[in-house]
Amino acid sequence: MATRRIGIIMHGATSRIGTTQHLLNSLVPIRAEGGLPLANGDRLMPDPILVGRTPEKLAALAARFGLSRWTTDLDAALADPEDELFFECAYGGGRVELARRALAAGKHIYLEKPVAESMAEVLSLREAAEAAGRKHAVMQDKIHLPGLVKLKTVLNLGTLGRLLSMKLEFGWWVFDGEHIPAQRTSWNYKKATGGGLVLDMFPHWRYVIDHLFGAPTALTCHMRTAQPKRWDEQHRPYDVDVEDEARAILEFPAGLVGEVFSSWATRIRRDDMLTVTAEGTEGSAVATLHQCWTQSIANTPKPVFPVQAPQTMDFRSQWAEVPEMLPFKNSYRQAWELFLRHVAEDAPNTASLLQAARGLQLIEACHESHAARRWVSLPALEG
Repeated sequence: MATRRIGIIMHGATSRIGTTQHLLNSLVPIRAEGGLPLANGDRLMPDPILVGRTPEKLAALAARFGLSRWTTDLDAALADPEDELFFECAYGGGRVELARRALAAGKHIYLEKPVAESMAEVLSLREAAEAAGRKHAVMQDKIHLPGLVKLKTVLNLGTLGRLLSMKLEFGWWVFDGEHIPAQRTSWNYKKATGGGLVLDMFPHWRYVIDHLFGAPTALTCHMRTAQPKRWDEQHRPYDVDVEDEARAILEFPAGLVGEVFSSWATRIRRDDMLTVTAEGTEGSAVATLHQCWTQSIANTPKPVFPVQAPQTMDFRSQWAEVPEMLPFKNSYRQAWELFLRHVAEDAPNTASLLQAARGLQLIEACHESHAARRWVSLPALEG
């Protein structure tokens, strides 16, 4: 049994998601446990070099996590043959160009979403990666959340019978920044900086929906800007020029129909910030980030619509919670482990850039549907 090093160029390491999810919750714990176990008994040890613009931030971050390597020179990092994997999670766009530079330097590429602003760009990047013989993937963390893992188990068991519908609800109230600081940064609300709820969140919803229910075949979508005026981090007012709310109806093969509601202008009166519901002929299931509940047809109540007095049934108590059957790791870490094994031992890759292209297909269809006020088909994208 041996320990094998894998050098990782982490571009954007000082971003919030880079520091918290990709370092603190993923690569640092893998390193602390002596590396990632491989099928042959070896261990794969991630050795990241942190790349960013501010030396002081990079040095402090490296010291915090016991890392020795950081640089502000991306070209120098890409030129080092000892680092074989390029990971990009910086804010501000430009991922396709950065990924192409990494491919030209002979690196495998792993990218945060959204990879690009168009499906054509992603497909072109995938073609370039395939032509270069390099492995590629987009971050897909949400399918590893405990609640969605439990829902996937329920669906795989077939206990819900024939699926009739699915519903995904997501969002919370994001303050406009005038009197109370906003929970999301101002770039999320500006087209020029890659903002927009659909571009930000629908890549997630595409791979979540594909993973749980299969690929949709058509959609219709309505988008709007619920809060058109906001205040930025310096308390300067600005006009929002992207959507902050979207509603989509999806069609699937075999009669399944779906609803997706996403909003940064909604107050939560449901079980969590994200809920996914599956309705079937033999039962139903509702999942949140960490929990999942089911109700079988044998336990389905037969309520009467109460017009004379308040409802006496406690509907929530009639659902059974799916128990913890497996220990769960951080969802970002699980995504990292899958791709690291793909690079190191050619394990299956379920998050290739083809999946990223499917996410952009959904985004483009939402914008087309809203603009034309009609249904839009989603042709199958094959590898």
